[in-house]
Order: sequence, then C-alpha cells, then structure tokens
Amino acid sequence: MDNREIITYGGYFERFFEALSHAEQEKIGYAMLLLKTQHRLPTKWIKHLRDGLYELRIEYNGNIYRIFFIFDEGNIVVLFNGFQKKSQKTPKNEIDLALILKRCYYEEKTCRK
Repeated sequence: MDNREIITYGGYFERFFEALSHAEQEKIGYAMLLLKTQHRLPTKWIKHLRDGLYELRIEYNGNIYRIFFIFDEGNIVVLFNGFQKKSQKTPKNEIDLALILKRCYYEEKTCRK
C-alpha cells in the first residue's frame, strides 16, 4: 500500500492543532504518521462512528483528543474538526459539525469536477 495523503477541510483542524502545546502536537503528529503509513490501525487509535465518519483517538498525558476524518478515494484522508475530550461521551455537536463538513466537502468536490 502506498502512503495515504492527508488533507484538511474547513480550517477547524488547523485551529485545534495550533492551540495545542508542542508536546501535544508531536503526539498527534505521531498518530497522523500511523494513519498515513499503516494499512490497518487498532481500535485504540481509530473508530468508525457512522456514515463513513471516523475518529482518530489520541491519549496523551492523561488527556484524550479526538479528530474526525473520512477516507476519500481510498488513499486520501480528509481531516475535519478536532477537540479535547472532557467527558465519557463524544459531544454530539462535534459529531454534527464533522458530518456537516463532510457534506460540504463532497458538495464542493462535486462542483469542482
């Protein structure tokens, strides 16, 4: 398998990432490297939520981080929003935002063709 290409959409991931400490960014960078280079990742790292939406799961220094993404055309990973998880349940508004971004991404992509 070739490495996956990782892109972002909507600017939400960038804002989330920029607000993190250098050490947190490094840990998330490591998770991205796994997502980019490994054909299969264990559920400790990745989980399918619904409607083709996945979450990348990162734990660091007692904190939990989630990044929503989709696979597009097999080898492209599109990152949407990310957040630091503060409760057991993933906030519905974060999932809803990711699903809206997914819909917008595909609508834009269709318009570009």
